[in-house]
Amino acid sequence: MIKSTDRIEIRIGSALEYLDLVQTLTDCITDFMGFDEDTAHWIGMSVRESVTNAIQHGNKLDQSKRVDIRFEVAPDQLDISVRDQGTGFQVERLPNPLDAENLLKPSGRGIFYIRSFMDEVEFIPHVEGGMEVHMVKKVSSNQAVKETEI
Repeated sequence: MIKSTDRIEIRIGSALEYLDLVQTLTDCITDFMGFDEDTAHWIGMSVRESVTNAIQHGNKLDQSKRVDIRFEVAPDQLDISVRDQGTGFQVERLPNPLDAENLLKPSGRGIFYIRSFMDEVEFIPHVEGGMEVHMVKKVSSNQAVKETEI
């Protein structure tokens, strides 16, 4: 049973080849925390989408820029932050993927999915540059009971 908050941080280059590494780390953390298979899958998808966006849209695949990923593991929730070194964006200006003109577009759904899968999502532009996506997934009471029975 998790009794305190622990932090795990990783810094990667702006290359899509690192996605599998980040996915493996996310899977290990969600397993460690006792998330069920479906919840763990959606957390992994959210992290993967956030990191992909940071690499492609934030850092524009610039190998000199980095992506920082931070996991804060607590008894009641998992906090995840993904930060790029790009110019940032205004989330309210993103097109709605559910609008009729966007339904058949092959991209533009990542942030929509992240908001659907996670309990809390926040977009934080940094003064010195870069955008941070902060996500929270709470541990359900069923998972908490499962942990205390172990």
